[in-house]
Amino acid sequence: MDEIHGYIERITFQNADNGYTVARLKEGRKKDLTTVVGTLTSVQVGESVRCKGFWKNDINYGYQFIVKEYEVERPSSEKGIKKYLSSGLIKGIGPAFAERIVDYYKLETLDVIDANPENLLEINGIGAKRVERIKSCWAEQKSIREVMVFLQSFGVSPTYAKKVFKTYGDKSIETVQKNPYQLARDIWGIGFKTADQTARQMGIQMAADIRIDSGVEYVLSELSNEGHTCYPVDKFLEKAQELLTVESNLIDARLEAILAEDRIVIASLEVAEQPIMCIWLKLFHVCERGIVKEWKRLHKGKSLLRKIAPDKAIIWAEEKLKIELAPNQKKAVAQSLSEKIQIITGGPGTGKSTITKVILLITQQLTKKILLAAPTGRAAKRLSEITKMEASTIHSLLEFDFGINGFRKNLDNPLDCDLLIVDEASMIDTVLMYSLLKAIPSHARLILVGDIDQLPSVGAGNVLQDLIASEKIPVTRLTDIFRQAANSKIIINAHKINAGQFPNIKTEPDADFFFIEKELPEQIVELIPTLVKNRLPKKYGLNSFNDIQVLSPMNRGIIGTRNLNLILQKELNPSKDPLIKMGRTFHLHDKVMQLKNNYDKEVFNGDVGRIQKIDRIEQELYVDFEGKLVNYDFSDIDQLMLAYAVSVHKYQGSECPCIIMPMHTTHYMMLFRNMLYTGMTRGKRLVIIIGTKKALSMAIRNNKVAKRYSGLEKAFA
Repeated sequence: MDEIHGYIERITFQNADNGYTVARLKEGRKKDLTTVVGTLTSVQVGESVRCKGFWKNDINYGYQFIVKEYEVERPSSEKGIKKYLSSGLIKGIGPAFAERIVDYYKLETLDVIDANPENLLEINGIGAKRVERIKSCWAEQKSIREVMVFLQSFGVSPTYAKKVFKTYGDKSIETVQKNPYQLARDIWGIGFKTADQTARQMGIQMAADIRIDSGVEYVLSELSNEGHTCYPVDKFLEKAQELLTVESNLIDARLEAILAEDRIVIASLEVAEQPIMCIWLKLFHVCERGIVKEWKRLHKGKSLLRKIAPDKAIIWAEEKLKIELAPNQKKAVAQSLSEKIQIITGGPGTGKSTITKVILLITQQLTKKILLAAPTGRAAKRLSEITKMEASTIHSLLEFDFGINGFRKNLDNPLDCDLLIVDEASMIDTVLMYSLLKAIPSHARLILVGDIDQLPSVGAGNVLQDLIASEKIPVTRLTDIFRQAANSKIIINAHKINAGQFPNIKTEPDADFFFIEKELPEQIVELIPTLVKNRLPKKYGLNSFNDIQVLSPMNRGIIGTRNLNLILQKELNPSKDPLIKMGRTFHLHDKVMQLKNNYDKEVFNGDVGRIQKIDRIEQELYVDFEGKLVNYDFSDIDQLMLAYAVSVHKYQGSECPCIIMPMHTTHYMMLFRNMLYTGMTRGKRLVIIIGTKKALSMAIRNNKVAKRYSGLEKAFA
């Protein structure tokens, strides 16, 4: 094998899962940089590496050195040390300070930082605070490197080393050695299979209790990610056995032990009028029972608002707002003025916003203690614009406290309100609904507004549908489309689709809905960037980033979100100096989406923002979410994904002036009527569907909503 030696000038690509890396190496006196390719999992910019392998002349990329073996060495040249220190390895040292330090200490620089960091005070501009920070970061880097080497020896990608260290600190190695399955529970991005691989290499046997217990909880957790709060035991056992590959009697034995430890619940549940034994993670069982308990408390509680005649109040409000309500709208208002809990559901253009304004106008004559909320920031902002009142996200309303890992607002510290109206209620999952109900005082009224025909919540449960199906809560279904809305092809076609009818796809000038027929996925993927970058901004004055959102039914494939994001990033926001971390490539000003609830940062799954700053010295990335600037350590940026194209489910609860949806038969697994309906109703001014009539027809005919197992409806019985 050939051997080359030099320092890493830059890393152009790195796969977080397998460590596959493309880097540029500066070899001694060689003028041009050398492209090295291979599994270089732990290398840092500036580090010296000795690589063994062979040369290859790639038809697209030219000469490359394919690395088969490598050794990492400390940088041995002043230039290499400068590159090493200025790479962002140590927070607080950027190119300027790296230059000063190396110019002063030459080749002894790293020894000084390692053994006598106080000597850095001799350098002009470096004070005691910066020295302490350098000492702390250097020590942390050494610890992270130890964790990295330890994890790498058991097949875990070293990209997770910093996350592990941030979670477990100095006890990282000890914790993982004691129970490697904690990695799957505690570290975002590490699943059961990775933790299991580590455990197996540590000598933990296939039939070990710790392995089976972790596998059981992992399967239940994955099922909750699919929307289930519970699951039939027989089907669950099949999935658990497939994952664990052990005898079913071993899993049965551990289920009894876990049940005795009160970590799961197994009980009979009536499904399709048949009693079936189901299994819950304890959390979801508690929340479902808790929702029913809190509903009963609120239902029994007496409103503090004085009684009024609903008919007279409605007439007064109609005159005040210069409107005329339809009969079922009047019913919704009347029930909201008398019932403690009320659900109002209806599609676009059926007057949900009008009803909300009427209820608020009347109730404001009785009390000023009114709160408005929605599950997402964008939905809350829209509610505020409609009502001219302040509205907040449910999480903000309940005041999450990271210190106690829970909400401050609860039974003991309830919200101060006489009326709470929650919009986009179909998005509320089981855990959040329980937390919300606990925080509502017994005397308050609650109105849930939502579209029952949209996709259910991203989180586990089918809450709004279950509440309606229980027949314990008054419900008003709005069906009439009002005159103004009847002029919109978006709304007319959305209702057609919801009724199982093919939409009107005839092209009309100045319409707000268009269907562009393209037979091949390649034609669709070619057209979308042209529309987003040029045609729509030119014709409608739309901003390519803020006013246009591409929604795809799937993540994979040529017209899936992953490929579309890469193409749109390249077209809309190219960069010569991208940030490549955790297997992701981000450019300054990229459009991104948060992938998980982060209560510490107060950003939540589905929030969309723009990258405002990439600080390589402090190793932080800043994202603007609707005017709120949130910073991410580089080790946490796997919580973000590009958002030029996102799934319909992820965008639920948000709206955009223009929605573009590819619809092709290659998406057949995800072509559901409620997916199409939900995606279309995200568009405020313009909806463009690109694809085939066959795919559109398949989605409309497929009204089989993916089954979600839940015990909430039966808990009301």
